Amino acid sequence: MADQGSLFDEKTLAQAASDPAARAEALRREIEHHTYLYYALDAPEISDAAFDSLMRELREIEAAHPELIDPTSPTQRVGGYVGEQFAPVRHARRMYSLDNAMDLGELDAWMDRVVEALGSLPPMCCELKIDGSSIALSYDARSGGSLVRAATRGDGTTGEDVTANMRTVKDVPLRLRAEALGKVRTAPAAGDEEPEPLELRGEVYMPKASFDHLNAAAEQNGRAPFANPRNAAAGSLRQKDPHVTASRDLSTFMYAVADDGMLDVAGQWELLEWLREAGFHVNPDVALCTTREEVRSFCERAIERRGALPYEIDGVVVKVNSFARQQAMGFTARAPRWAIAFKFPPEEKTTLLRDITVQVGRTGVLTPVAELEPVVVAGSTVARATLHNLDEVHRKDVRVGDTVIVRKAGDVIPEVLGPVASLRPADARPWAMPDACPSCSSPVIREEGEVAFRCISIDCPAQAQERLLHWASRGALDIDGMGEEIVSRLVEAGRLTDVADYYSLDEVELASLDMGRLNKDGEPIRLGHTVAKKLVDAIDASRGRAFARVLFGLGMRHVGKTTAEALAAAYRSMDALSQAGEEELGCVEGIGPKIAHSVWVFLRTPDNAAVIERLRAAGVTMADDAQAAGAEVPQTLAGLTFVLTGSLVESGLTRDEAGARLKAMGAKVSGSVSKKTSFVVAGEAAGSKYDKAVSLGVPVLTESQLLEIYETGRAPEVD
Repeated sequence: MADQGSLFDEKTLAQAASDPAARAEALRREIEHHTYLYYALDAPEISDAAFDSLMRELREIEAAHPELIDPTSPTQRVGGYVGEQFAPVRHARRMYSLDNAMDLGELDAWMDRVVEALGSLPPMCCELKIDGSSIALSYDARSGGSLVRAATRGDGTTGEDVTANMRTVKDVPLRLRAEALGKVRTAPAAGDEEPEPLELRGEVYMPKASFDHLNAAAEQNGRAPFANPRNAAAGSLRQKDPHVTASRDLSTFMYAVADDGMLDVAGQWELLEWLREAGFHVNPDVALCTTREEVRSFCERAIERRGALPYEIDGVVVKVNSFARQQAMGFTARAPRWAIAFKFPPEEKTTLLRDITVQVGRTGVLTPVAELEPVVVAGSTVARATLHNLDEVHRKDVRVGDTVIVRKAGDVIPEVLGPVASLRPADARPWAMPDACPSCSSPVIREEGEVAFRCISIDCPAQAQERLLHWASRGALDIDGMGEEIVSRLVEAGRLTDVADYYSLDEVELASLDMGRLNKDGEPIRLGHTVAKKLVDAIDASRGRAFARVLFGLGMRHVGKTTAEALAAAYRSMDALSQAGEEELGCVEGIGPKIAHSVWVFLRTPDNAAVIERLRAAGVTMADDAQAAGAEVPQTLAGLTFVLTGSLVESGLTRDEAGARLKAMGAKVSGSVSKKTSFVVAGEAAGSKYDKAVSLGVPVLTESQLLEIYETGRAPEVD
């Protein structure tokens, strides 16, 4: 490429050379100009080498004259190490999710609703739906349009401050171009407060080629690869050290403004033009459609072109173009009515079924797993997929050596649809479940009326690891950070054999744990003190979890979360539960003979009883709060049904924890809203359950009212 094009002639540059401040400013504007040409217009005028030369000269001037360094200078994209994790940032306006159209019929139905609301189908702006991580960038137009903050989407209302990291992404302008500032409202209207910074929104993504390069490097260094470019982008964005983010080759596409009243543009199409003019990277593959046939055609073409694009997409976003008409249509509790995401049908690929192996779960269930020739499906490499059970293997008639069709259910979970019969090898035979457990060689049984085969050995090491992971999971004792890799290493080191062993781990021991990989110098990678300290804190916190969560965490067969809560409500303590007879247990509401027998046998097995006593000695909760205090909880909410939706911010409780407190007072907590629902508790970012409650006339409570219920034990009176 011939090097040409400059904002300044030779005379201007020569004059600036005698004045370091002027020269630095000239270089910054020159670099910003070429950055704009490269990223926003995809029309570079100079070579990479020439661009690097300009950057090198600017760095030299700033090094010689530190007083000239400006935060918006292109040399300042990579800052120093950030020692603290990310601070919360409240968005200028809520970042809504989008409703989905799973096929063209649902897309047509949405356009019918638009016509019903507006009288006719208005022009629609169609954009590719980038499969990345949402970002909000805030610029202060009153100070020259400099970047002041970058935040992740978070829960839609509050995100995480990742400004230092986003400053390293090369196509993010550190200040808005002067040509675009004239359309930004910087002076407050009469009676208004000073305007907030201009918040612009888009997607951070990792190009496919960069993703492949990142994973190749990870595997070479003995690290686990990322699952897909979306996860890689999100993980890179949340690095503590901006230098790591800078090395990950992230890009952006910007497409939205939080408050369209702050810009002198009338609709989405004009906004995209303004974003490009302001210096942002805007996806060129957009269309302004005036008929539903044009909208459908854009979506169909996007499906065809999906694999050829240099980045991942998972659909098309269709928006009413006019901002005024968008405002007329408004929002539901979770999504705008004026936009929809047309989702692509699941991508299907064929690959070789190398083998069918067996995985042993925490309850001893043997699950057949398809071991596949690795294949990229919907943006990530698939090498394994569950086949669920023997009946499913036979129903699909998949055999080792088959060429099989693979897809991701909901673009997430890999599944084998079936074989390509015409490609089946002549010697392929139907698969059979092994007679012995692959982990401990004990016999496996299939009880009458069940589809599952099960290992009956209590000494099975595979079950032990799964039980340990279950105890640490969020729904159970929630030991944050205690994942599969760490548990596996602790089991191999002989430090974890049952769940009570968690409470004898210490920080020094965990910090020195060998993770089974080598660093670039050939030395073993250790867990380290930072992670070890967090794990010890999480283990300590788990001692105080509710009694129902302890029962669930023990992994008794047939005892899920709801059953554990019913047992905890009926018996209130481990002592009371252990003394109950099998027939008595079967009389508890929701506990049938099969569950009663399982619980009774589990608690009377000497090895299990010993583990429970060790947990008690470690300070793990063995009774609910009321029992520990020697008091019964008045059942003042008996007969009432509650539904919880959204995030509970004031109390800091999870919905499960909030529901458990309501159940302790006699209430029923349901996952769905109906005419029989007594109250819906709506936290922040409440979803479709809020809408249904309003439509059915079900009373809606705030989190403050929920806290009042906890305090008084009484539900509010309803007219």
